[in-house]
Amino acid sequence: AVAFVGISEASTARPVLLRQGKSEPATLRLRGGGIPFNPMTFVKKCLGQTAGPKIIIAGAPASGKGTQCEYITKQYGVVHISTGDALREQVREGTELGKMAEKFMSKGDLVPDSVIIGIVKARLAKPDCRSKGWLLDGFPRTKGQAEAMVEEGIKADKCIFLQVPDKVLIERCEGRRTDPETGAIYHLKFNPPPEDAEVRRRLVHRSDDTRQAMVKRLEQYHKNVGAIRDYYKDISKDIDGEQDKSKVAEAV
Repeated sequence: AVAFVGISEASTARPVLLRQGKSEPATLRLRGGGIPFNPMTFVKKCLGQTAGPKIIIAGAPASGKGTQCEYITKQYGVVHISTGDALREQVREGTELGKMAEKFMSKGDLVPDSVIIGIVKARLAKPDCRSKGWLLDGFPRTKGQAEAMVEEGIKADKCIFLQVPDKVLIERCEGRRTDPETGAIYHLKFNPPPEDAEVRRRLVHRSDDTRQAMVKRLEQYHKNVGAIRDYYKDISKDIDGEQDKSKVAEAV
C-alpha cells in the first residue's frame, strides 16, 4: 500500500518516498515544486504497471480478424487501430505525415513503410492509446515493418496469429457480399443477407474477393508471415480461426 501525505491532483510538488516496510505503507511527502504530479501516475510507475495491454492480431485475409478485434476492444477496452484508418486520419488532419502519404496515394503508389511507421507511431502516442492500450489490426505485415517497429521502440505484450486453412479462406471470400449503403458484410452460406429484394439487388462482390485475387493475396501473406513470427516468437499465440467465432473469442 502507498499513503500520500499532503498530495492533491493539482499538486506541482515532487513526491519523495520516505519509508516502506512490510507492516506499514510507503509514505510520500512533497519536496520542492515545479513538476506536475498525478498521484495515480506515480503509483503505476512505482509498481511497474502499464497503462493498458498492447496487442497485435495477425492473420490472412478472411481469417476473422475484424470479428475478433470487436471482441478484444469490447473485452479489454483497448483502442483498435488499422493502418488504413490511421492513415486517413492523418490526411484529414493535414499533418506532415498525412501530406507525405497523400502524395503517394494521389499517384496510386503504395505508401512507403517509413511513412506508415511514422503514422502508426503518431497514433500510438495519442492519449487514448497511452491510457487504454492498443490493438494493431494486421500490422506489421512485412519484415521491414516489423524491423521498423523494433527500431522505433514500439513493443507489444501479445501477438495473436489466427490460423485458417487456405481452402476455407477462399470459400469465405468467394461467398462474401457487401451492402454499399450500410457497409454490412454478408456471406451467401455462413451469414446470408436478409430476405429483402432491394438489399439483395444492391449487394456487391468485391474484386479482391474472387478466387483468383484471393490466391494472390494468400501467396503474399504466406511470404511475409514467417518473418513477422521471428520478431514476436516470444509473445505469440496461435489460435484456430476455423472454429466458431465464439470459440475463437474464448481462446483469444
